Formats: sequence, structure tokens, C-alpha cells
Amino acid sequence: MEKLRKIDLSSPIQYLKGVGPVRARKFRKLGVETVEDLLWFMPRRYEDRSKLSNLSSLEPGETKAFLARVVSIEERKAKRRNLTISTALLTDGSSFVQAVWFNRPGLKSVLEPGTKVAVYGKIEIREGIKQVNNGEFEVLDEDSSPENVGMIVPVYPGTQGLVQKWIRKIVKEALRLIEEEVEDPLPIDILTKYDYPDFFRAIKEMHFPSSRESWLAARNRLAFQELFLLQLGLAVRRRSYVEDNKGHKFNVNGPLVDAFIHKVLPFKLTDAQKRVFSEIRDDVSKEIPMNRLLQGDVGSGKTVIAILFMLCAIDSGYQAAFMAPTEVLAKQHFEKIHKWLTPLGVKVSLLTGSVPSAEKRIIYEEVSNGLVNIVVGTHALIQDNLAFRNLGAVVIDEQHRFGVLQRGILADKGEHPHVLVMTATPIPRTLTLSVYGDLSVSVIDEMPPGRKDIITKSVKKEQESELLSFLKEEIKAGGQVYWICPMIDENEELSIASAESRFSHLREIFKEETVALLHGKKPYREKEQIMRDFEKGHIDVLVSTTVIEVGIDVPNATVMVIEDPWRFGLSQLHQLRGRVGRGNKQGYCFLLGRPDDYDGKRKIAAMCSTNDGFKIAEADLAIRGPGEVCGTRQHGVTDFRVANLLRDRKILNLARKEAFSLIEKDPKLEGYPKLKELLLRQLGDKLDLVITA
Repeated sequence: MEKLRKIDLSSPIQYLKGVGPVRARKFRKLGVETVEDLLWFMPRRYEDRSKLSNLSSLEPGETKAFLARVVSIEERKAKRRNLTISTALLTDGSSFVQAVWFNRPGLKSVLEPGTKVAVYGKIEIREGIKQVNNGEFEVLDEDSSPENVGMIVPVYPGTQGLVQKWIRKIVKEALRLIEEEVEDPLPIDILTKYDYPDFFRAIKEMHFPSSRESWLAARNRLAFQELFLLQLGLAVRRRSYVEDNKGHKFNVNGPLVDAFIHKVLPFKLTDAQKRVFSEIRDDVSKEIPMNRLLQGDVGSGKTVIAILFMLCAIDSGYQAAFMAPTEVLAKQHFEKIHKWLTPLGVKVSLLTGSVPSAEKRIIYEEVSNGLVNIVVGTHALIQDNLAFRNLGAVVIDEQHRFGVLQRGILADKGEHPHVLVMTATPIPRTLTLSVYGDLSVSVIDEMPPGRKDIITKSVKKEQESELLSFLKEEIKAGGQVYWICPMIDENEELSIASAESRFSHLREIFKEETVALLHGKKPYREKEQIMRDFEKGHIDVLVSTTVIEVGIDVPNATVMVIEDPWRFGLSQLHQLRGRVGRGNKQGYCFLLGRPDDYDGKRKIAAMCSTNDGFKIAEADLAIRGPGEVCGTRQHGVTDFRVANLLRDRKILNLARKEAFSLIEKDPKLEGYPKLKELLLRQLGDKLDLVITA
């Protein structure tokens, strides 16, 4: 006889009594493989069956629980279909109710007359008789209590072949078996400080709540545990980065910085830019390498901050690298930086894939000899051929376009350079803390003076002719128009066809204006030429797919038309809108077409209600959820079972404070072996953590 297997948290679920390999495979579809997974397999909702009703008080349309006895039962076959219908007459002494079940052959032998039953279901009236169809029931002994009524009952995410009543039974069995085995991973002083229940009690309450209050306390405790664990991982990662890397100490008050601010810049820094530059100065004046995320809406002046940061490096005898995601954007940054810094004697070079080989060789040589101060480029900057003499500052623009590995390769070309990562895609503060918690974060939350809010309107397809008339007037007044066609079902061919069709239509409408078409399948040189022509004002209307989303700066572009806007992400819509109104003229964004679905309507409403990128980001988080919003960072880091980043902001802040405080006191978690084991098991790979003894 096989020895009975001891059940613990790591045990495969199939070894729980009544599960077996077949049901275990069905559980696997729901992400449940071990007993621990089962405990964290949270109900999606609850049914309050705690109050038992008398049959005489039941009203049609109510869903109620009640106790009764079987008076009679009959089974019959439906005439037209192969269907068994079981009908039982039930009473509790106060009234009668008919209970009907479909396709449950054999019920007649289970529900014999006189049997005591607990039933839960929706009450209907059929031919003047109260009736419950396919109600959930359980047979009771004379002195036993029901397990699925008379209490608050969990309802779990389901899959075919796993019945709710049976899932509850398995969860109860798992809780019974591991009660003595479970150690609480959280420090006792944290549990005491926040009056949290212990782990086992919290898990039990989440599955089988004894009251609303006790369920809420359990939920908050488990949400805290998930967020605390993530913050602990980020605290470990930040500490190891600081301890393992010695950076360069920059001169932050050098002559180039001073000359740039007072002699070159054609405008004054905003208060937000001054604050952010001060934060960067504080970082780079220390020997710890800076690792800072700079957030700022489109047009808020991030590039100026990047230039000041790079000038600190050059004033201190170091080189700088600036990596952009596309050649067009790299060229635009290069032209601006070159124009501003050449009068100061700073040598700036551009390195992209399309630079001729002979020119590349010269750049490689000048960079390795230290003759070039700043290299602006694309992925070409991470090629093996490029070696810096003394790289001290790295700027990475639009960080979500680069993988962690690509950013790391560029930073590895120097001896622990200071790194500034920039994004115009605002990230909600909750995500900043949870996903980018190992980076310092700066925010430019102020636009340059004189910049007008873009007027955003939702336009029905029937109003297209009015929209076209408005565009003609804008073009006459010297404005230029972007017309963005949607991505269709992730199908590039269909999307290009859509753009080509719209291009042909607009050429018929704008016969006296210049209309051009841009999409991803066009050769690079042709795309670049079209963008150059648009930038110089030679094109009035540019029909495009989203290839223009990031970075291009055309001051005369005043109108953005986005067709079928619900097909785009909310942050993407905001990025597209940011392409217009960059000069001193009023900018407009028209969202053409009305969505049918709820999320689409929420996107349109958010776009029309605010120009604030951070409010847009919060709305995006609410619509898509954290996993989607930050999917380009670490996979699975925000896949919480209980915590919700929108709802649990206060808990997140507490968790972060406690986690960073604990790592400060006990960096190796030597006093918390259970917590350390849980952290490494759940997040070690995802966050690339190493905690040595």
C-alpha cells in the first residue's frame, strides 16, 4: 500500500483527496498547480446565503437560501429532446415550493420523500406555483449544518468540469490539511502595528468570510503582503546597485552648463525644469551611479534637461551618449543638440544604421579617442564596434521602446555611467512605485509658458464633411494636418489598405493642397523624405499609420485627426495628440467615429476631458489594468491575486515604507528566513534578485 503523502504548500494539487490528475489538468487552466496556488485562487465574488428564508416569505425575482423537506419527486423525459426533468415538491411547514433540475438523472434516489435539504436559487412563479430552477442544493442529516447555505459563499472563476460546490469542498480540505503547517512570512511587528490577521486566518476569511469586516481586514492584509514583497524586491535591487557600483562624481557648476543656461537657451527654464535639474545635480555630484526616470508630457522640455545632464559630464571630462528609438527621432535630437552646443565648442556626432560605413569608421575612431563629446544615435550605439574613451552619462529616450538588456549594453560601454531614462508616456504614480520602484523618479509637471491646451472633440462619421471644411480653413491659415488611420485587427496589410483608401479619398477632397501617405511598409529613405517634406511645410495633409507616434516635432502642425480612435491605446492616443499644437498656434485633435463598447467610450471621454498626461495614464490603468500598461517591463511583476494598484494606493505606500525600512536594517534578511525564502521563490527571477548570506 502506498504511503500517504504529507500535504504542504508546495504539494501538487492532484494529491488532494478527490482531485486526481484529470481535475488537476482542469485546475492548471486556471493557473492552479500547487496547494499554495489553490489558497491564492481567490473568489471572483460572493453570495450572501447567510440568512435562511421561510418559504412563505419568498418573492419572485429574489435569489434566496432556505431549508425544506422533500414531499414528493418525479422524473420524466422531455418529449422533443433527450432531456431528463426532475421535479421535487418541497415544504418547510409554512408553504410549498417546486424545485426543478434538468439533466440530473438519479436525483429521485437521492431526494426521497422526507429528506432534509438546503437549497439556494432564484424564485420564479410558474402557473401560480413558486419554483426554483436548477438551484444549488445539499442533502442534510437531521443534526448536520449545511455547508453551502447559511453563510457567505465564495464563487470562483470557473472552467468546464469544475463545479462550484466541489471547488469549495477542495479549498476547505486544503485549509484543513495545512493549518498546522503554515508559518506567517510577515514580521510580527508589522502584523501588530497594522492590526493585521495572521496569514492562515486571512486566507481562510478570503475564501469563507465570517463577516464583511473580517473579510476586509483579511483582504487588506493579503494585499499588503503582495505589495510588501514586491517593494522588498525593489529595495534589495536598489541597494545592491548602490553597493556594487561606484560612479563618477561630476562638476555640476561647470562653465558649459552656465553658458548653456545664460547664453544659448532662447527661453528661461520652467520651475519644474529647475527642480528636476536640481535633483539630477544632487545625484551626479555623488559617487553612486544615478539611475533616474524622467517623466514629462509631450513638449514639457525633457530634452533640455538631458542636455544639461550631458554638459555636467563634459564639464567633468566625460563623454555622453543619447539613444533614441528611431532614426527620424535621433536625427531631430541631433540637429537640436548640435545647433545649441556647437557654439560652445562641444562636438556632437550622429550614429544610426543609415550612416555610410566610411563615415561610421571615422565616428568610431573619434569617439574612442575622446574627440567626440556627445554621440546621438539609435540601436547603432550598442554595436560592438563603438567604444568610448570615457563614457560618463547615458540618456535613453522613450524607454518603453528599449528592452532592459539594450539599456544595459549601452550603460556597460562606460565604467558605471550615470543613466537618465526619459519617457513622454506618463506612468501613474502607483505603477512608478510598483514597477519602477528601483529607479529614482523625476517629473516635469509644467508646460512652457504660452503653450495652449489642445482642443479635443469627438466627431461622428456623419459629421465628416464639416470636419473636412474645418481642415481646409486651417490649411489656408498656414496649418498642417495629420490624419491617422487605425491598426485593423493587428493586421498590417489591412491597416495599410485602410490608409491607402483614406489617402485616395482625401486627395479627391484636397485637390489644391498637397496630400501624402506614410506607413511602415514604405522604404526607410522614402519615409524619411516624406517626414522632411512635412517638417518643411511642403505637405499639407499627411495620412499615416502610427509610425509618427513618437517624437517628431512640426511646429506648424495644428490638427490631428484620429480615425476609429477606440482601436488605439489611451496613452497612444495622448501621444498622437501631442504631435500638434507645438508652436504658438492653437492645436486641435478630432476623434473620428463613435465606439460601441464601454472601454472605447471611456477612452474617448478621458481624451475629451483632459490634456493632463498623468490623468490620462490613471484612466488607462483603470481601463487596461497594470499588467497591460507596464507589460514592456518585467513580465508578471504586477500580477496580483488580491492587491489592486488603483484601489490600494495607501497600502502600497505603507508597504513601500516598511520594505525599504526593513532592508535598511537587515539587508540580507537574515532575521527573516521565511520572508527571504518567499521573496526569492516568487520574485527572484522576475526581478533578477541575488541575496547572499
